[in-house]
Amino acid sequence: MTTGAQSLLRTLLAGGVDVCFANPGTSEMHAVAALDAEPGMRGVLTLFEGVATGAADGYARMAGRPAATLLHLGPGLGNGIANLHNARRAGSGVVNVVGDHATSHAAFDAPLQSDIASLAGPVSGWVRHTAGPADVAADAAEAVAAARSGRVATLVLPADASWGDGAADRPAPVPAAPEPGRGNPEARSAAAAALRSGEPCLLLLGGDATRTDGLDAAGRIAAATGARVLVETFPARLERGAGVVAADRLAYLPDAATQQLAGTRHLVLVGARSPVAFFGYPGRRGDLVPEGCHVHEVAGRADAAAAALAELAADVAPDATAPVAALRRPPLPTGPLRVDTAADVVGALLPEGAIVVDEANTSGLTLPSATAGAPRHDWLCLTGGAIGWGLPAATGAAIACPDRPVWCLQADGSAMYTISALWTHAREGLDVTTVVYNNAAYAILRLELAAVGIDGSGGSAARSLLDLDRPRLDFVAVATGMGVPATRAETAEELAAALAKAAAEPGPHLVEAMVPPLVP
Repeated sequence: MTTGAQSLLRTLLAGGVDVCFANPGTSEMHAVAALDAEPGMRGVLTLFEGVATGAADGYARMAGRPAATLLHLGPGLGNGIANLHNARRAGSGVVNVVGDHATSHAAFDAPLQSDIASLAGPVSGWVRHTAGPADVAADAAEAVAAARSGRVATLVLPADASWGDGAADRPAPVPAAPEPGRGNPEARSAAAAALRSGEPCLLLLGGDATRTDGLDAAGRIAAATGARVLVETFPARLERGAGVVAADRLAYLPDAATQQLAGTRHLVLVGARSPVAFFGYPGRRGDLVPEGCHVHEVAGRADAAAAALAELAADVAPDATAPVAALRRPPLPTGPLRVDTAADVVGALLPEGAIVVDEANTSGLTLPSATAGAPRHDWLCLTGGAIGWGLPAATGAAIACPDRPVWCLQADGSAMYTISALWTHAREGLDVTTVVYNNAAYAILRLELAAVGIDGSGGSAARSLLDLDRPRLDFVAVATGMGVPATRAETAEELAAALAKAAAEPGPHLVEAMVPPLVP
């Protein structure tokens, strides 16, 4: 007889889901045991559920297909919700398997009993509570289909559905995912007319329009019409570097974004949301679209944005050629590390084909300009703003692309949310080089303290909640304790030497870059 757990793994594998990031407990033990009978499924242990969910996000962004997670009951799901939020905002497909108490045990209100579906709903595009072993295969197949369409699909699996016999001997067929839409033809026609009008137009790109084909189409439109091109603030995956059409990102700070958008008469959205400030501030507009600007949503988040952009380019720029970024690296700097010199070291040494996972926050302010002419690479961003994403996402990206180097550029405060990901880097032997920018502060919150109108940027009690000293974090000790070779860099020369050494050796490395905070 086939158990539900066996049926689950067989169906996932048949649907192309062959990696599972796991932090299991008692209710998931039968799924864990089933791994021995299904060697095609790679189980990756993480020490915290937020690492599992963030890794699944990074994997999906680079593999172009979903991974699975295996989490323990409602509290385990709760620990992983922040990075499921980021995955949802990125449009990353995840098969999120959450174990539950056996059906007969639920009535006892045991200590770990909770309403898993209610927890899962806000971060999931599909939720199903499996009734029994006979339903596991079909439910798993539908979860895979939902994840293939770019959604977090949460499958709640009671323990007795896992251990019970009577499940299907064969995997259930995965329903075909619907083809993504090609956008709004009426909006595309209106955008084409606007682009021909000579009035100031701006293309704002998101979704798959931030890949090479979409950027090329946008560059052709810009060359033919004079339109400007921006990428949304935190794209899920941005292809960039030498040989790729360059596009700046919309600024995070609302004043800077307002300046970028000023004067725009026609805002053409292709896979991007209409721009808004990340937070509400006293006396300021939250909507960043300039007054009197016409918004044309050519393609939505779930559409084939690059294809819609190509059609728009064929209409308004049939013979145009898009200029691409030239190979141009900053010279290696010398002297004490600062935010700008640390960025120049990265730009000077970034390997060809690298995957950059960017959660550097304020310490990464000049990274985009310093790396714009580096060899071609991918740049992954914190789409949902829930920090503690970088180290887990680097885990998933490295497993998705084992032949490519992953550079994780990581702020110190957010690193501590999911620092245990380093242990998984060591255990799996992943080619991840992590640069932790240790400025001993939540510098972004120092900035926000002033932005919300606090006179004098707060007193000593307020500012003490934004400082990461007393004691200052020692990331070399932390990384070494989890099996990752680590070194500390206080000068540009030391950072360059550490990165060169990491590139020459297999496996994970960490470099602690001692930089002053951008916001004193």
